[in-house]
Amino acid sequence: MKIAFISDVHGNAIALDAVLNDIRKKEVDKIVVLGDLAYRGPEPKRSIDLIKNLNTTVIKGNADDWIVRGVRKGEVPDAALDKMNEERDWSVAQLSQADIAYLEKLPTETLFEENDIVFHGFHATPNSLFDAVLPHATDEMIESELMKKVADVYLYGHIHKSYIRTINGKMIINLGSVGLPFDGITKASYALVEVQDGSVSASIEKASYDFEKTIDKYKEVNYPNIELMENIIKNAKN
Repeated sequence: MKIAFISDVHGNAIALDAVLNDIRKKEVDKIVVLGDLAYRGPEPKRSIDLIKNLNTTVIKGNADDWIVRGVRKGEVPDAALDKMNEERDWSVAQLSQADIAYLEKLPTETLFEENDIVFHGFHATPNSLFDAVLPHATDEMIESELMKKVADVYLYGHIHKSYIRTINGKMIINLGSVGLPFDGITKASYALVEVQDGSVSASIEKASYDFEKTIDKYKEVNYPNIELMENIIKNAKN
């Protein structure tokens, strides 16, 4: 049983195309999506449509919440608030009311079992769409913030920096980001987990995509924060 976990598409449908193509080549049995589908990318509508067409489990991320109700003071640096809401308003203008309702109704976590292995997936932490647990966090912090329910494998997105760790016999995986990686690797990141006869193996997959096409798309659609987004996409750093 192969399961692909993807998150943090952020409206980069070109990167999402590459990941879905890579997943098909690997003959994956199931896909799970852990949030942040549309905001901050040049193709929010197409990104949502691609995810909807998977007919699979999708949960909400903080950026999906921002699409629904805007970016609030205290959630981002004060200096970035107005510009990020401008980006949010641009994204909303590209979407239908049905798209926004879809994001609003998404659940905030998924808990399921495959072949006697229990998976707990969420966007940032089980209790928050916004809190950031970084790769260098202590085992104690990861246990207290992420491992709140009984599971064998815990998966999340949000921080855009992939890693795999094992703590007390449990696996913790950050998927990285499909559309806006922050790890210095200009490839679309996702996690692949294989379960067989009660054993689990996991890897971080990095799918190549033409990031220059994504930059061109930002310019083509006259995105309101092109300079910043071009820098992030080119360098895979925030």
